[in-house]
Amino acid sequence: MAIETIGTGKAVPPHRVSNDDLAKRVNTNDEWIRSHTGIGARHIAPPETAASDLGYEAALEALEMAADVLGESPEETAASLDLVLVATATPDYIGCPSVSCIIQDRLDARNTAAMDISAGCTGFIYGMETARALLTIAPERKRALVIGAETLTKFANWDDRSTCVLFGDGSGAVVIEKTGAPASGPGKRGVLRSILCADGSGQEHIIFRRGGGRHPFKAGETVDKPAHLEMNGRSVYNFAVKAMTDITQKLLAEEGISVEEVARIIPHQANARIVQAAAKRLGIGEDKFFLNIEEYANTSAASIPIALDELNRGGNLKKGDLLLLIGFGGGLTYGGNLIVW
Repeated sequence: MAIETIGTGKAVPPHRVSNDDLAKRVNTNDEWIRSHTGIGARHIAPPETAASDLGYEAALEALEMAADVLGESPEETAASLDLVLVATATPDYIGCPSVSCIIQDRLDARNTAAMDISAGCTGFIYGMETARALLTIAPERKRALVIGAETLTKFANWDDRSTCVLFGDGSGAVVIEKTGAPASGPGKRGVLRSILCADGSGQEHIIFRRGGGRHPFKAGETVDKPAHLEMNGRSVYNFAVKAMTDITQKLLAEEGISVEEVARIIPHQANARIVQAAAKRLGIGEDKFFLNIEEYANTSAASIPIALDELNRGGNLKKGDLLLLIGFGGGLTYGGNLIVW
């Protein structure tokens, strides 16, 4: 019994902001941003667009593709879902309602459970394994929609050039289904193995400090800026390079395979330099890694499913390809999924 992907989708806001555009607002320039991050542009959502809006659009694309595979309408595929799971660090509301419930309602997916996962930029990795486990343990569950959706630019500190240049908005989604294919042995398919990790001692390195229950805004308080993301860049860089290295080595070792058997490594798109450093430590050619950070910047939990959809729709994935998905981010969290396409 395998958990296979039958549909992918993505949604990014149409408003594209290049580094040169950003330099008109922030004291920076294209050369500095590219040399430090590999980013050339980002897509920014308008004020009226929230994470659920982008997640809904990505879900529609994924459901349409899945419906084509199943030979039914997207509405029928939505109605057949057993789980809608959304990974996000930038929800529409604090606590409730969840982004997943908002999307579930808009999809009219009345027969499904819905929940959000808060695991920072590793959210989609956590989401895939959570969905896989929930489908596997219950015979009556067959199909899930897993989404990563973020509007990080709404929480950027535009006075801090070291962080505000990093982020973009977007969403990616996949429809996964329990099939009769084997999950191990000859002809194995789907999600083969996942590793989920956390290191809460680094909780201060990526943090939304204000606005929650620990440091709420107070009545009558004059707030000069909204709740925004704070990040210790050097600490995050060191953590991310080690996390990518450790997860790659562990997943390959546990599955008993070599990196040469992996068709593509799809990392969280945080910083091209992190990927380059990890590749060097692992002795893996950079061409094995798929990067689209130049166009979208860091979209947190959305970055891996956006990349997955681009590869899929671009015809760059074929049946039987072995994929390694790696995430790392706030919490601190990190992890990976090993998937046969």
